[in-house]
Amino acid sequence: MSTRCKDPCVAKLNVMRTLQGSLRESDNWKHIRLISIGVDPDTDTSGSLTDYITENDLDTTQWHFLSGTRNSIRRLSEGGLKSLMGDDTKGTDVPLMGSDQLVLVDWEGRIRGYYNSSRNEEVRILKRDIARVAFERVFLPAEVEKPDWVDDRMRTQIRVVEQSDVFSSFKFNDAITSSGITFRHRGVDDTTIEYKAVHYDHGNAVAVADVDLDGLHDIYFTTQAGSNELWRNLGNGRFEDVTTEAGLNVDDRIGVAASFADIDNDGDPDLYLTNVRIGNLLFENDGNGHFKDITDHSGTGLKAHSSGAVFFDYDRDGLLDLFVSNVGRYTTDTLSNVTLYTDKGQTSTDYQYYVGFKDAFAGHLKPERAEFSALLNNLGGNRFKDVSEDVGLVDSSWTGDAAAIDGNSDGWPDLYLVNMQGNDEYYENDQGERFVRRSRERFPKTPWGSMGIRSFDYDNDGDMDIYVTDMHSDMAENVNSSDEKQKMTEHYPESFLQTGGNSLFGNAFYRNDGNGKFTEVSDHIGAENYWPWGLSTGDLNADGFDDVFIASGMNYPFRYAANTLLLNNAGSGFLDSEYVIGIEPRKGGVTAAPLFELMCSSRDKGHIVCGSSRGRRVIWGALGSRSSVIFDLDQDGDLDIVTLEMNQPPMVLTSNLSEKKELNYLKVALVGSKSNKSGIGATVRVIAGNDVYTKMQDGKSGYLSQSLYPLYFGLGKHTEVDRIEVTWPSGKFQTVDHDIEANRLIRISESM
Repeated sequence: MSTRCKDPCVAKLNVMRTLQGSLRESDNWKHIRLISIGVDPDTDTSGSLTDYITENDLDTTQWHFLSGTRNSIRRLSEGGLKSLMGDDTKGTDVPLMGSDQLVLVDWEGRIRGYYNSSRNEEVRILKRDIARVAFERVFLPAEVEKPDWVDDRMRTQIRVVEQSDVFSSFKFNDAITSSGITFRHRGVDDTTIEYKAVHYDHGNAVAVADVDLDGLHDIYFTTQAGSNELWRNLGNGRFEDVTTEAGLNVDDRIGVAASFADIDNDGDPDLYLTNVRIGNLLFENDGNGHFKDITDHSGTGLKAHSSGAVFFDYDRDGLLDLFVSNVGRYTTDTLSNVTLYTDKGQTSTDYQYYVGFKDAFAGHLKPERAEFSALLNNLGGNRFKDVSEDVGLVDSSWTGDAAAIDGNSDGWPDLYLVNMQGNDEYYENDQGERFVRRSRERFPKTPWGSMGIRSFDYDNDGDMDIYVTDMHSDMAENVNSSDEKQKMTEHYPESFLQTGGNSLFGNAFYRNDGNGKFTEVSDHIGAENYWPWGLSTGDLNADGFDDVFIASGMNYPFRYAANTLLLNNAGSGFLDSEYVIGIEPRKGGVTAAPLFELMCSSRDKGHIVCGSSRGRRVIWGALGSRSSVIFDLDQDGDLDIVTLEMNQPPMVLTSNLSEKKELNYLKVALVGSKSNKSGIGATVRVIAGNDVYTKMQDGKSGYLSQSLYPLYFGLGKHTEVDRIEVTWPSGKFQTVDHDIEANRLIRISESM
């Protein structure tokens, strides 16, 4: 259209006006947008378009009037809408539409039809096609499109946090577009078109390390179908895909976890990947960010339903050992091709996966499906040996992840194993010679469906507390959004639980009381949430107390559940704050995305979602995160968050804290000599005035992942640090009390 065009444009205007009137009465009106494009850049300005709308008494409810430069209009019309344009014969350089064409564009940006606005029959067909296209998009469940509880939760969180002294005047912004990252997670069909309750929906990992030693931390994503990807940090929040160049183009197996560790003490991060059944992989870094597959040589290529992988030096010989958690057999021997859905349609790919058991979550009741996790001792020379039986660490619980924790403060790292279908297990390290099972002695009750774990000092009392998230207990009961902070009141019968009444049905937070004693305080400090997977910790507001991000949500075919962000209230507890500091709502307020399509009249006739429907259906399901990592992505002094999303691109949540307050912080990187090179297992204490901040360098960055990055200490109001104390894995105690400037990275080398 053009505002100076008379009769022809008025005729098209009236067609659009009539179309708007008839569509307004349809059930799909809220999803429909009418667009009129001004093609006279000099005349069709925002002001003239506004006057045009007023003069013609047009209803702009869901009817938008746009314009732009001549080139942008031509690109949209000819390149996008495939509609030819011509020039004004009077030579005024005004592009005009070549016909009276109306173009129908669907949800995914695909052109679905062209119609001559001057022909009544074609306009009638357009209305029919609009109804068909609108009917194609199906939200499952329906409320996932726009949850009705979001606004109330936002208001409640803002009110509570504003009444506290916790600093919250900063925001996170999803910078995925400007980051340049185009990775997209792809799940197998058991998570989408052939959905069943099977462990594939546990998702994948995101981990970070400075793989090329340029001072910037790079990001590695794993996926179930397609290739894992390594994204090199270019600085200023920008990244480039270097997967192939780095030798990490892994696309022949079903990925799960990623753990960075310096296995050979040469100063660069190596990488271990777990996979489903086909075999795990170990890659050695050459120091320049190029990796070599040394799996066969190393003896680490376990073939099982592997999940988390934890590097720690259990025998304190200076070499990092490896614990691999194997879940249990949740797949059949049947192979099936993965279905790939894009905005160009749906196709079957060459990627294959093992179809899951329909009763996968009853696997813990079937001894024949049990798998033993494995402890691999680092022998040196990049070779490992399975010593599980030798040291008494023989465990067949359904373990998805684990953490190395010095629970009794004797200097020897113990292991806490989260059991996703039963009670957690705890193995105490006896001088590096053996592991002694002390599960119920130390932790009488644990979550029944544990998923993620993190050990950190939440109250700054100098010892490590333990936070365990419980996913599977939340699957026993459908709760209202207002009850998400409560433990489950309904749960499975004991015949299914098999835990002898020793279960919690929700998250657990074990406060460390010293001397190997822990008290469960999750409800008291506000640590409960709904549908949690993994958690990451970091001092997001740099006030000296670590906060928590919990990747949450169940995706299709369940309702939307928000990610959880807990701001630490000076060690007294946590405040729900995801809607306060911009973690939620997600960018654009979006809560669902297209997952797969069904051709209900042909190919997919009989699919449970089709029912009696006919024609094409595009199924939209809830968004949901699985793993996360917290680190200073853009080197501006504050902490950012990167997530791994199920069947979607990641979120790159960058903080503007450095713009909102005067930051005081310290980053500490460790360089071991007698201890392992990265100082994994070291305890670091930063003393500033009367405050002591304690962290353990365990590399545990989030669910299913380990990362290598400096420890980050928020210093609150302190502008100076008095001293730093390091207890190395070797047992060496070291003090640094000079040249400690705030707001910088300090490297501490283990003294001989």
